[in-house]
Amino acid sequence: MTVTARQKEIIANYDFIENRQERLGAIIDAARHLPSFEESLRTEENLVRGCTSQVWLFGELKDGHCHFRADCDSPLVRGLVVLLAQAYDGGTPADVASTDPFLLEELGVWQDLTPTRQNGLAAVRQRIAALAQSWIKA
Repeated sequence: MTVTARQKEIIANYDFIENRQERLGAIIDAARHLPSFEESLRTEENLVRGCTSQVWLFGELKDGHCHFRADCDSPLVRGLVVLLAQAYDGGTPADVASTDPFLLEELGVWQDLTPTRQNGLAAVRQRIAALAQSWIKA
């Protein structure tokens, strides 16, 4: 599945919730019910710079596809970074590196975020793209 198709699938999973705040609550709740992020992955190497909250992003390449997991010490930001990681999970390195995220805007979440949170999510996206780009070269 392409990253664009994956984003559309995620949007469809939440788009039926009309109220944007309730939609954001559902995103946060979904992330809360995911398996725990292993403590061994909370390393300096996986820490995303540029985020006010502590955000960890772990990525790996398996069988030609990118796989990402994310965590954060803030429930709101955790929901958003997990959603972003899910959007890129399973994509090829070239697709992940070249496809911009649109799901947060389509879900109506982006405009309600503070500039600090928007910058943090942009840093997460940059980290995802950089990892994918490094796997293209590998």
